[in-house]
Amino acid sequence: MIDLGKRNVLGIGVNAIDYESAVAKVIDAAMGRQAMSVTALAVHGVMTGVTDPEHQYRLNQFDLVCPDGQPVRWALNLLHDCKLDDRVYGPDLTLKLCQAAARQSVPVFLFGSTEDVLARFSDSLCRQFPELKIAGTRSSRFRTLSQLERDELAQEINSSGAGICFVGLGCPRQEVFAYEMRDRLNMPLVAVGAAFAFHAGMLAQAPPWMQRHGLEWLFRLAHEPKRLFKRYLTTNPAFLVRLALQKLGLMHRHRDQGRPPQHDVLFG
Repeated sequence: MIDLGKRNVLGIGVNAIDYESAVAKVIDAAMGRQAMSVTALAVHGVMTGVTDPEHQYRLNQFDLVCPDGQPVRWALNLLHDCKLDDRVYGPDLTLKLCQAAARQSVPVFLFGSTEDVLARFSDSLCRQFPELKIAGTRSSRFRTLSQLERDELAQEINSSGAGICFVGLGCPRQEVFAYEMRDRLNMPLVAVGAAFAFHAGMLAQAPPWMQRHGLEWLFRLAHEPKRLFKRYLTTNPAFLVRLALQKLGLMHRHRDQGRPPQHDVLFG
């Protein structure tokens, strides 16, 4: 098990951790009915915090920030000599958590995406883990929730009997949701991005060799060029430049922690 705590990557605290330790932390919190915010960040997630001080603040309040992308793992190794052999990839973390949850009789709740994706995702999980109990599902409304709606959603999730709530809203909406809802729920909120669509069979995953070599972005760009062109062709180079500056001690903003959010943004 590897758990070296948080390390600074471009001003975002990212946990130098492996799957085993990440799963143990979440399951322990779930069984203890403890609030917890968890996400797995790739380059895009890190850069969203770098370019938005309010979102940087949100990310730095998370209890657990896993290195989802290989470049984020490489950054931890380069900047902090963490010697991590693998990333903690959101879709794989989802399955490992569901396996552990089934073993420990911890029900799960699925929040986000659409009714169709949720139905397919639920079926997939139940086929893989027959002992897993899905306590409830709720699709996204694709807009900011009112205070009343937040209260009602928190009541629904808390009363479902779930011990873990998986959140699939995409970055950065899912992190905003987890930040806003953390203290309303007595369980871990685990933001896992495209895991819902991947495991529902609605979105293809990159081959393992591309994932190992940090080329998943290229696979996804080839499949969704209109949506992802700007994201990858601007954020990836910017990440590398800032990483080099931090390594050389020439970037000082990475010491900031961001500023508390002042306005509601789209989530839910």
